[in-house]
Amino acid sequence: MCTNGVNTGQLELMIDQIDDHIKLERRWAHNLAHTAADAGFTTVGEKLHAAQHLLDEVRAALDEAKDAMEDDAAGAAGFTVSRV
Repeated sequence: MCTNGVNTGQLELMIDQIDDHIKLERRWAHNLAHTAADAGFTTVGEKLHAAQHLLDEVRAALDEAKDAMEDDAAGAAGFTVSRV
């Protein structure tokens, strides 16, 4: 469905793709944090765990964006269909 010239289904899929990518990076940060800490690089492990938590915040923001998209689409003034 298009709302105000935006394909909302495609937009939601793209947000999901970003979320999948961030989920993978979060897992890597987690694994590297433990690898570093186990090897005696305590500060590196802490920094990587901090990055992991920031990636959790990114994923939460993406969920909020999807929720906002639904709310914005429901409240949109109208729609325009253009033939290309």
